[in-house]
Amino acid sequence: MADKRKTKKRKEEYGEPPESEKPTREEYSVAKWLKANVPTKKTKFLNHHVEYFTGVKAVDALLTSKWATGKNPIFTTRLEVTDYLHQMLLHKLFHRAKKVPVSEQELKGKKKKDADKNKSGDEKDEKSQVSASEGKDTKDGKDKDNKEKEKKKRKIRLEMHMEQVFLDTLDAYVWIYDPMPWYYWVCGALVVFGTIGVCMFPLWPATVRKGVYYLSIAAAAFLVLIIALAVLRVVVFCLVWLLTLSRHHLWLLPNLTEDVGFFASFWPLYKYEYRGPGSESDKSSKKKKRKKDKLSDDEEDKSPLLPDQRADDAPATAGEPTHTKEEAPSPGEKQSESESENSQRSSTDRDFEMVDPKDLDDKEEQ
Repeated sequence: MADKRKTKKRKEEYGEPPESEKPTREEYSVAKWLKANVPTKKTKFLNHHVEYFTGVKAVDALLTSKWATGKNPIFTTRLEVTDYLHQMLLHKLFHRAKKVPVSEQELKGKKKKDADKNKSGDEKDEKSQVSASEGKDTKDGKDKDNKEKEKKKRKIRLEMHMEQVFLDTLDAYVWIYDPMPWYYWVCGALVVFGTIGVCMFPLWPATVRKGVYYLSIAAAAFLVLIIALAVLRVVVFCLVWLLTLSRHHLWLLPNLTEDVGFFASFWPLYKYEYRGPGSESDKSSKKKKRKKDKLSDDEEDKSPLLPDQRADDAPATAGEPTHTKEEAPSPGEKQSESESENSQRSSTDRDFEMVDPKDLDDKEEQ
């Protein structure tokens, strides 16, 4: 005992807080009252969802409580209230946190991540919003003003404060005290008594045991019935699908295997769809094909010419004859049939004929 007292005195001399002890019943009642009457806010603190309050509001609330206005008040001034709340802090009913303003870069990073995730859905929403915003200009102006006001407010995150002291300021204090609700205790007691009762089944009266036996048989029969219905609906669907060549789709109890309530799983009784020629699904598929064909045609039109096509479309060189099939020779020029055939070949089949310069001179003299 003497050693403990010495260590406490040393800590008090060096300014260190004493070792935390268990809170008293009175402190538990005060914490419960504060949590119910002092306004709190929710936020994330070290990847945990927590509730926090401000020191000024807690002091103001306790000064109006029964512990400050009753016959035997525990505290009457703000200093006494802060000292009492400091003891509660040392007893780990709540702890002090530090408010850190969030920078614009961090906000932009978060917004970019959210935008990348919701690009596909946002494009559709933007189209509907544009059509709706044309007739609501006044409302949009008010919404913009409200958004600008919200942007001006600073966004803050919480971090652990190194100095665990309660102060009558606007500092944030995160709740550690989290009382268990009364219904948790009731459910736990029912589970315990239920397991004990099941273990004592041989000691039950004969009539009760018969009733439980019949109930178990009824439950097993119900499970078997559900499994049989699930198999039957698949068999009926396959038979109709094969006999009609996938044109008619018939499902019995379509919600039987869906994630819905007990009664909703048995309603509707059937679901029928026609997917043959002329149906809505067929029309939608045709529309998709047409869109794909249009896109492919546009891509072909915009595609660059190949080198072979460029060579075919290019004009003839200086050494090649320039006459084509559609062009007719001038009256002053005299060409033989062989020369016209050679010129046509050169323009179409790219077949060229080698001619000596002497022959050309002889032709010109003639």
